[in-house]
Amino acid sequence: MYDPKKINLPDNFVQLPSTPKKAFHTSGELRKYQDFPSKGHFSDELSLQLIHGYYAAVSYVDAQIGKVLNSLKRLGLAENTIIVLWGDHGYNLGDHKLFCKHSTFESSLHVPLLIKSPKIKKAQKLNHIVELIDIYPTLCEMAGIKSPENLAGESVLPLMRGNTRQKDYAISKFNEAVAIVNDHFLYTEWTDNSGNPYERMLFDHLSDPLELNNLAEKEKYQKTVEELSSALHSNWGEDYLNPK
Repeated sequence: MYDPKKINLPDNFVQLPSTPKKAFHTSGELRKYQDFPSKGHFSDELSLQLIHGYYAAVSYVDAQIGKVLNSLKRLGLAENTIIVLWGDHGYNLGDHKLFCKHSTFESSLHVPLLIKSPKIKKAQKLNHIVELIDIYPTLCEMAGIKSPENLAGESVLPLMRGNTRQKDYAISKFNEAVAIVNDHFLYTEWTDNSGNPYERMLFDHLSDPLELNNLAEKEKYQKTVEELSSALHSNWGEDYLNPK
């Protein structure tokens, strides 16, 4: 389905010194497979081959989803079924010369999220920032079930109905890196066991969607860093530093 000659490496196929070294990894998940080099960056040729294979894998999954949806229609269940399609993480396809996940770059954190409910007739694409922990309370509200009181997420059904909600951020974590994203910035801190940051990363998605210019240590953005750091620490959960 995909002509290899028409596939290109991403525009951010580079690792710049302004970005903390902690942000990068060795794409070790792939190195467990046969015919991958044990160290060093993947060659351009191998990187393009991996991108080609990923496109094929996505198309294969898409075909299987189509079979499920067709079966729901055939069995007369489509109008009584809520469907949620999402990914648990993004996937670097050569972004920052990385493959797989395991980072707090946008390419690792941004996931597909599609929700179909018989009660929502109008198809629409929303640009609100939501979290995967919002799925559970959304399903509860759609199904008319009271949400448990200890849920951290918030239903996105109001957004689907054209309304707004106060929450406008998402928080993600990988190892010592914890990040907060809003409609403008993506900010990451690497913290010790006491929650004190020892490395920082800030990208302006409006002017730098490829995340090539780390702004965290620039004087002009210190107020932004302070605000995002405060929001991150206030919303990463009461058990963040002392997990049960």
